[in-house]
Amino acid sequence: MIFSSPYFLFLYFPVVLALYYISPLRWRNLVLLAANLVFYGWGEPVYVLIMFVSIAIDYSHGRIVTRCKASGNDRGAKMAVASSVAFNLLLLGFFKYYNFIASSLAAAGAGILPVIDSLPLPGGESIPFTLPIGISFYTFQTMSYTIDVYRGDARCQKNIVTFGTFVTLFPQLIAGPIIKYKDLDDQLGHREHTVEKFASGVQRFTIGACKKVLLANALGPLWDVYLATPGGQLTTLGAWLGIVAFSLQLYFDFSGYSDMAIGLGRMLGFEFLENFNYPYISKSASEFWRRWHISLGSWFREYLYFPLGGSRVKPARMVFNLLVVWAATGIWHGASWNFLIWGLYWFVWIGLEKLWLEKVLDKTPAWACHIYGLVIAVVGWAIFAVEDFSHMGPYLAAMFGFGAGALDGAFLYYLRNYLPILAIAIAAATPLGRTLWHKLPQRARQIAFPVLMLAGLALTTAYLVDGTYNPFLYFRF
Repeated sequence: MIFSSPYFLFLYFPVVLALYYISPLRWRNLVLLAANLVFYGWGEPVYVLIMFVSIAIDYSHGRIVTRCKASGNDRGAKMAVASSVAFNLLLLGFFKYYNFIASSLAAAGAGILPVIDSLPLPGGESIPFTLPIGISFYTFQTMSYTIDVYRGDARCQKNIVTFGTFVTLFPQLIAGPIIKYKDLDDQLGHREHTVEKFASGVQRFTIGACKKVLLANALGPLWDVYLATPGGQLTTLGAWLGIVAFSLQLYFDFSGYSDMAIGLGRMLGFEFLENFNYPYISKSASEFWRRWHISLGSWFREYLYFPLGGSRVKPARMVFNLLVVWAATGIWHGASWNFLIWGLYWFVWIGLEKLWLEKVLDKTPAWACHIYGLVIAVVGWAIFAVEDFSHMGPYLAAMFGFGAGALDGAFLYYLRNYLPILAIAIAAATPLGRTLWHKLPQRARQIAFPVLMLAGLALTTAYLVDGTYNPFLYFRF
């Protein structure tokens, strides 16, 4: 179930809200836990068992770490943390990467691992072997919990219902933001529920839904056309038009989903951290990753890059640290070689900036830096989006002038048909709209805002009821 689906909007969430607010305060975490598990099990109920195991393992390891540290047994605490991290990585590795490794070995002539098509169930039945929804997100969240308990950055949670609510919290379960336990600890025990906060949540959810449904969904078909175009038929401008459409689709798809998650959280009394901050206005590769998927970048910095030594080491060691982090970032995104290459692509650019380019960029005009940052991001998305190597090379070649020509009739046709939505999306990907909005008189904003919110809700609802194109790109990660 995704947020931009009629089932969620008109059935699941209204029922959850009603049950949540009629329940006494002391029962609300239990109500949320049950609602979270229903949400998670909507598509494949058997994978709820994996969630139970994950909760039990990390809850018990947090208790063990606390007990060991209280008795002065630091070695035992470290072993408990290592055990928790190993479990989470093995869980993620098995479901996300096992078949990729098995098929890669088979392709290399070393088929020592069988490819798994299904998992057996008691009674002789089986289910397809698929990636459990949100596993990349909740394994990182639970892994950071035991690490933070060991560091003393988070308190051990003794109530398993409260801990289970944190792990399974449905607003951010599928696609984040990645929430660290220490950022939500106080809110799990006590959170404010006010009319103002609820209204703010509705507004934020509506903005996210408009991004996802009215912009991302509208741009998706344009990218689908160019992704399906044979490499020999791609023109330079056509290839750029397609990947620009994908870049905007992915941004509005994922940032819209994050906005909806933040809005849903507020309606339930939670405050989640921001996950996007206009990444396409960045002036460098490093800045892009301070603005894009902020919670993931923060997680890797805090739990991998800094423990390795970060940037406060010799240049060679810093380069190694960056290599590890960006290889891990690429692998985290999916079980495909293009994701690893995409991660290494960012490693090269950020490494160059750390070693040399930052000084050059500091002396470069801002407009040129913006172009530099944007081109790096868009070319990177071509590597990210085209998983088929036989198509990736021709697509990148076409982008840089090695295609069938500069333009063709198809490019002019699609540009003419998609120009209005492209122009709106490009403007919406910058702070321009926010700046113009705040220049309006306060009275005008007070009148216009509810009208715009109602119009947004009406349009997204109409689209979802009538339309069939409603993918969520990060759903598989």
